[in-house]
Amino acid sequence: MKTLFACLPLGLALFCSMPAGATQTGHYAERDAGKALIDKLAAEHDVPRATTRRLLEQARYQPEIIEKMTRPAEKTMTWGRYRQIFVKPDRAHQGADYLAAHRDLFEAAEKRYGVPAYIVAAILGVETRYGGFIGSDRVIDALSTLAFDYPPRSTFFTKELGAFIQLCVDEKLDCTNDVGSYAGAMGLGQFMPSSYAAYAVDGNNDGKRDLWDQPADIIFSVANYLAENGWQRGAPIAQPATLARPDLIDELTPSTRHTQYRWAELEQMGVSAEDSPTQDTQVGLLAFVGPHEQPEYWIAEHNFFVITTYNTSPLYAMAVYQLGRMIHSFDVDTAS
Repeated sequence: MKTLFACLPLGLALFCSMPAGATQTGHYAERDAGKALIDKLAAEHDVPRATTRRLLEQARYQPEIIEKMTRPAEKTMTWGRYRQIFVKPDRAHQGADYLAAHRDLFEAAEKRYGVPAYIVAAILGVETRYGGFIGSDRVIDALSTLAFDYPPRSTFFTKELGAFIQLCVDEKLDCTNDVGSYAGAMGLGQFMPSSYAAYAVDGNNDGKRDLWDQPADIIFSVANYLAENGWQRGAPIAQPATLARPDLIDELTPSTRHTQYRWAELEQMGVSAEDSPTQDTQVGLLAFVGPHEQPEYWIAEHNFFVITTYNTSPLYAMAVYQLGRMIHSFDVDTAS
């Protein structure tokens, strides 16, 4: 999928029973699907059969990964609860410190790609707390388990497993030891293998794209991903909105991945914002359940929905935006 992530930021898995159809087997190189992948990578990408076979032989079935995939927290949490986890002063202070420590890289990336430094920093904060928790599952185990033993998303994860094995060859990754999320996302920015291949950047020009240990590669790659997915330099992201009456929301269509209205349409219906967009600006209306179960409304513009290409949840995108603004505020205070 074009979206960077298979699921959700690390640390938000909820557990439930294993889905029907999952099988507790291994020996992936001997499975029909494993043999088919060996042949496919050899025929289409010149990956040596022995390389793919060796990696599949070393992959181990991990039942807990299946459990974690079954109930993404972003589909069960309210915004009020989600915000409490990610938009916190301590995480923002860490982000401001990370930004300050690598300011030259952030400024160079912002100049090249047009993505604000605080947004890139916020993504790293939401995803892995700036590298504090990049995951503990071997990537080869996670992707093999989901490709061959998780039927609901076998097609997607087989593709990602193939992309990972290609990266093992092309990027010389340590593919029997590299760890990531339970969904196979890697590095501080939690790139899935196909996105690693498509969007990762060699920011320090050392001939390798390293999203685990090289800040230049990490920062430039996140910025490049957003730029390639349509980020508009200098454009607004989101702002709070007010509805003229509580039941107006029943007449409107909240957005999740795309803008829905011209601002003039929403304004005419009774939606207001402090900094009104121009009449023809395409916007989306976001409706959340905030703290104390109170409704919370936002106007989101194009760049907000670019963040949802990184992770499809509007909760995620709003957490990135709000954490980013907090990081920016702390960074400005420190600099002054």
